[in-house]
Amino acid sequence: MAHAMFRPRRLREKPLLRKLVRETALAVDDLIYPLFVVHGRGVREPIGSMPGQFRLSIDELVKDMKDVASVGIPGVLLFGLPAEKDPRGSEAYAEDGIVQQAVRAVKDVVPDLLVLTDVCLCQYTSHGHCGIVEGGTVRNDPTLELLARVAVSHAEAGADMVAPSDMMDGRVGAIREALDDASFTDTPIMAYSAKYASSFYGPFRDAADSAPQFGDRRAYQMDPANGVEAMREIALDLDEGADIVMVKPALPYLDIISRAKAEFGVPLAAYSVSGEYAMIRAAGRLGWLDEERAMMEALTAIRRAGADVVITYFARDAARQLERGGAS
Repeated sequence: MAHAMFRPRRLREKPLLRKLVRETALAVDDLIYPLFVVHGRGVREPIGSMPGQFRLSIDELVKDMKDVASVGIPGVLLFGLPAEKDPRGSEAYAEDGIVQQAVRAVKDVVPDLLVLTDVCLCQYTSHGHCGIVEGGTVRNDPTLELLARVAVSHAEAGADMVAPSDMMDGRVGAIREALDDASFTDTPIMAYSAKYASSFYGPFRDAADSAPQFGDRRAYQMDPANGVEAMREIALDLDEGADIVMVKPALPYLDIISRAKAEFGVPLAAYSVSGEYAMIRAAGRLGWLDEERAMMEALTAIRRAGADVVITYFARDAARQLERGGAS
């Protein structure tokens, strides 16, 4: 009797067969939606390089939060644009800072929605760097105290999780200690552990007005050529008390996501950054690719690589697509 040849196409013939054997499930529960908050009222300012995204005043943000919750997105990640900038980024840790006000407002209106906050100084400093600048360089250790103050101020405002994105050495430990000392032992930390010095952040810097005024961030963000170093960064953050670790960007670093999941087996987030969003949006608008399918394929790829949490500006669009049955 002839040996029966396995034909992989048999299981691709019908849409329901494809669904039956699908290995990776993308669900709305996996998504976190990043947003930009500004001072003022009635502000819904389009971000030119990120079509479909806006800078929102708190009253407008709160309106959007009801919609975000209604489509099943579990959480949002808030970035703030201050009223004024100074060398120490003091609005970042002010009790009435923009993010602190936004957290309280969102928690008042949609208390069950998870509110994550970006802990960094770059949007708030007059020089645009993520730490204290002395003698033309970003000083690591003096910055840690300020980052810890930012994290505690966010927790006091009601943040469910803090997410340090600065890439200073030792900041997870400093933040964990400060949160514990302030009786926020249950507030988790999502560390931007492997954050690369990427060209894909361009639209974000436009959105958050956070471009450095001199130099660049290559002295503290990771070199895109390095993978082993990313594992060391993740290990350090876990030792210091990180609850979730992150790889950022996502699509150009799928190998890092995969490796991190295999090596550590801990809750892993991936930030699909502004440049990834802008590329798909732009190509879709030009008619060069099917934007909706490209979006779902990209997000599924990030999940397939091993990310448990996908932070994406496509979160609302993807949630609606998933509600309609996703991509088959």
